[in-house]
Amino acid sequence: MARGGFSLVLHGHLPWVLHHGHWPHGEVWLYEAMAETWLPLIRLLDTLAQEGVRSPLTLGLMPVLLEQLAAPATAEGFRRWLDERAVRADRDAAELGAAHEGHLAWLAARHAAQTRELRARYDALGGDLVGALAAHARAGRIELLTSNATHAYMPLVLHDACARAQVRAGVATSRRHLGWTPRGAWLPECAYRGGGGWRPPVVHGYPRDRLGVEEIFADEGVGFFFVDAHLYAGARSEGVVGPDGQHTRVGWDQVSWDLGRMWRSVLEPHLVSSHGAAGRVVALARHPEVSEQVWSGEVGYPGDPRYLEFHKRRDVDGHRYWKVTGPRVDLGEKHAWHPDDAALAVREHARHFVAIVRSIVGRHHGASGREGLVVAPFDAELFGHWWHEGIDWIGEVFRLLHVDPELAGTTVSGWLGHHPPDKVVSLPEGSWGKGGDHRVWLNDELRWIWEATYRAEDRFMAAHGSLAWRTDPAVREALTAAARELLLLQASDWAFVIHTRGAVDYGYRRFCEHLARFDRAATIAEARGRGEPDTPLRTLELAEMAAHDGCFPDLRLEWWDA
Repeated sequence: MARGGFSLVLHGHLPWVLHHGHWPHGEVWLYEAMAETWLPLIRLLDTLAQEGVRSPLTLGLMPVLLEQLAAPATAEGFRRWLDERAVRADRDAAELGAAHEGHLAWLAARHAAQTRELRARYDALGGDLVGALAAHARAGRIELLTSNATHAYMPLVLHDACARAQVRAGVATSRRHLGWTPRGAWLPECAYRGGGGWRPPVVHGYPRDRLGVEEIFADEGVGFFFVDAHLYAGARSEGVVGPDGQHTRVGWDQVSWDLGRMWRSVLEPHLVSSHGAAGRVVALARHPEVSEQVWSGEVGYPGDPRYLEFHKRRDVDGHRYWKVTGPRVDLGEKHAWHPDDAALAVREHARHFVAIVRSIVGRHHGASGREGLVVAPFDAELFGHWWHEGIDWIGEVFRLLHVDPELAGTTVSGWLGHHPPDKVVSLPEGSWGKGGDHRVWLNDELRWIWEATYRAEDRFMAAHGSLAWRTDPAVREALTAAARELLLLQASDWAFVIHTRGAVDYGYRRFCEHLARFDRAATIAEARGRGEPDTPLRTLELAEMAAHDGCFPDLRLEWWDA
């Protein structure tokens, strides 16, 4: 009999990179994710289905990623890139063989063959990765999540109408690509804010009331999302839910004495309510001990010496043929990678991981008599891209869970359907970033981004409220272009890559490009609203915006209504 459950949650996201650079920052990010994460993941799901093994994966596909995976330009560019990589691996094999590097030459030939197999698999799917994942979801093997449109950092969005539009655009995009509205959502950066009084950190010094994130998502039909564990530590008891579903308000002190209900336990899903009412959305917390086994730079599995080294390539952007070797081994001293040794490590680490999860749910069950759920959310690209063997590891974990009598592998909706939460809490603000707060996305270096974003939000909301876009198609066209650029400049990615030094120049450039395009589109909308005649330049500017940023083709300005 199962004593608890385990949900693996992968967060699939890339900012809009189509038509915005190629390498080192741009479309190659997308192609690498497709070749190293998404195609191998689909292949694994197909294999597990053929084996009769359950694959209860909960997978977040960010709407802006869906738009790119489904774009015709992506299919064309990805096929060309795969062909180029295969030829490059052929050349490596010949050159390494001539240099009497027999094992490395074999690895290169192996990589060339695998790249061509990926191309054949992609062609067999008709280039439809989204459709392949949706088919597994419709068959009940996996669960897919939605999110806001462009990974906007929700706690710092200025206007509630702009936060609503992000979620409405995201949910509509997921529904258009998948054919249904997902039950759950991924909060970008696991960043949560409650409802109530708030003082914007820049531009506007006066306080205002705002909606809680859970209210905004609940209004669009979303039933659950994920937060970091430290938010649970600061949770306040607000209510309990009886077996009949009846909500009863409780005091803030109940969390300290009602020990049997396991308040604040990260194995217990909690309903969330900013104001003490019955909760409409469930928050699930990332389990820190379990997650550390994978992502930690000190003890995480990807650091095992037998795995493929991510950072060493042949030539600047070439293929990888070397293994981790050791935690402090210089790149020049890395040894050749041996796939059989790595496969052995995968099996060892899968057994170790499942044993840890089994122990955690066993302790929880022993202490409370309740079945707890261990939730382990990760960035999807960690598996296959950053950690080459990560997809194989997921497969081994699912195979072990399939036969484990004490531990139930489950999607989040599957678990909540049989284990509805019995408690309601209010949560503090926070994220899964450094410090658990907003410092990664808002600091002295990045303050200007929020000043510019808030002024853009103000300008858009003023135009939305005053211009005749509901009756004038020309005004609607220009203001829709401004709305699309506003969504794109709100992406959390630009601040993140600047702060982490991962792609500083690219982050600056992308934010400023979207800000400039927003400004031009808003100016055209305002001019059209005044009845000014169009100029050829304005027509060209709108066409250029559409060519670079052709996402969200069904964008509706009504999404910014209250």
